[in-house]
Amino acid sequence: MMVELEKKDAGTGQASLPAEATLPEYDTQTLFAGRREIVIHHAGADYRMKITKQGKLILNK
Repeated sequence: MMVELEKKDAGTGQASLPAEATLPEYDTQTLFAGRREIVIHHAGADYRMKITKQGKLILNK
């Protein structure tokens, strides 16, 4: 089992992922479950994400 540790960028001090790390992927069909709009809770705030008539995603606070 290989464990990847989070590394800090020397210039910004921000955490960065190793180049070979993959990001999690989420399908909109799974997230929205047939709806056109969902609410995402982040850092004590609610955000609304909706699918437009043109099929694009819009995120509003």
